[in-house]
Amino acid sequence: MKTDLKKELDSYRAAAGVFRFLDIPPLHYLMIDGSGDPNTSPAYRDAVATLFATAYRLKFLSKRELERDYVVMPLEALWSSADMASFTSARDKTRWDWTALMLVPEWIMPEHVTRVRDDLDDGAAPARGILRLQTLDEGTCVQTLHVGSYDDEGPVLRRMHEEVIPGRGMTMTGRHHEIYLNDPRRTEPAKLKTILRQPVTGASAGGAD
Repeated sequence: MKTDLKKELDSYRAAAGVFRFLDIPPLHYLMIDGSGDPNTSPAYRDAVATLFATAYRLKFLSKRELERDYVVMPLEALWSSADMASFTSARDKTRWDWTALMLVPEWIMPEHVTRVRDDLDDGAAPARGILRLQTLDEGTCVQTLHVGSYDDEGPVLRRMHEEVIPGRGMTMTGRHHEIYLNDPRRTEPAKLKTILRQPVTGASAGGAD
């Protein structure tokens, strides 16, 4: 059977207009760090290309050598900025720091990543030199589904940051997390689906607003 972590993990479920609180277990990701506007930054473009090239090579390695097939997961990113208003109001992407990432199954080991990375060339994986496998432990989070252009996320994030989280007596911790469920090259901006996630502290998970 082919493993599909999107269907198995509760953390990949979200609904538009619903802010859900949940505890997310530690998960394993391919990661590449960078900064700047993702729409214009060559570094972000190179990171995305490298992640996809590596992810598919790992899938084939797993199927061939480990006899465990799985669905390649969607692109994700962690975002941060010294001024959180750059996310919710000004949307000044030039001031953003990011980590592009893709989830891999827990049976993928560092040695598998090293083998695949060393097999790829700079044309297919231009950022392979800074690729790493790392565990992300986000703990308690609030998340919702945004449907529409990435540039229209501001009002949803303002509600999350300024109403929903304080309304539960919680505070933000960690980095803003986005999961891109569609390929923007093949999807109209109005139909893009993105899970917006924010780690929080100060209360237990469970329930929705």
